[in-house]
Amino acid sequence: MTALPVARLPEGWKPAADTLAGRVVLVTGAYGGLGGAVSRAAARAGATVVITGKRKRQLEQLYDAMMSEGLPEPVIHPLDMEAATPTDYAALAEGLERDFGRLDGIVHAAANFAGLTPIVMHKPDAWLRTMHVNVSAPFALTQACMPLLLGAPDSAVVFVLDNPELLQRAHWGAYGASKAALERLVAILHQETDDGAMRTHALLPAPMRTTLRRMAYFGEDSMQLPLPDATAEAAVYLLGPDAAPARGAVLDLRDGA
Repeated sequence: MTALPVARLPEGWKPAADTLAGRVVLVTGAYGGLGGAVSRAAARAGATVVITGKRKRQLEQLYDAMMSEGLPEPVIHPLDMEAATPTDYAALAEGLERDFGRLDGIVHAAANFAGLTPIVMHKPDAWLRTMHVNVSAPFALTQACMPLLLGAPDSAVVFVLDNPELLQRAHWGAYGASKAALERLVAILHQETDDGAMRTHALLPAPMRTTLRRMAYFGEDSMQLPLPDATAEAAVYLLGPDAAPARGAVLDLRDGA
């Protein structure tokens, strides 16, 4: 059970073409299942989307797909969350300030999951890599971008969580520990910024059709699960001004949660 306050998506809420008009939004893990859906949804809602990830070719494929769909042109910025240094994050923030003069939102969709593993068999380097990509890198990127986010009239940082009741069980290892740590990061960051322009949000998706889900649930027919589109629209809600009452909370999209 999450320790954060729980928020719900307002009934019937859907993003409009101008929900994020004029805003610049950064999406990490942009070519992943959720990251790609968020990139498209934010662009449809009027945002200028900066897409990041470690594989430039896959970012280019996402760029081409978004352009072919008639969406606003995204901006490619390759960023390897596993290898990036504070200097790399600072350079990204400086580039955003130089090119746009602003940053209005970040969606941390990048995640590292190496599979279900008992602690006794967990390779230490794999543990450290997962903790870094899932917790330390989002911290460092957010910190580097905070001057821009705090300078915006209204901004939001969205951290993606996972089912806390499940992740505390056996074999979830570094991924389970990292998502618990990420939840605490959300709480602390909110406490430090709760009276300013920058909002902190957590997003807890319902089961959806992604590569990570397929890796974790071998016996499940993931094709029967919905695509990440509804979760992406919920991320747009959190990025926009309507989500001000949900700051510091987790937007729980699970049925019956």
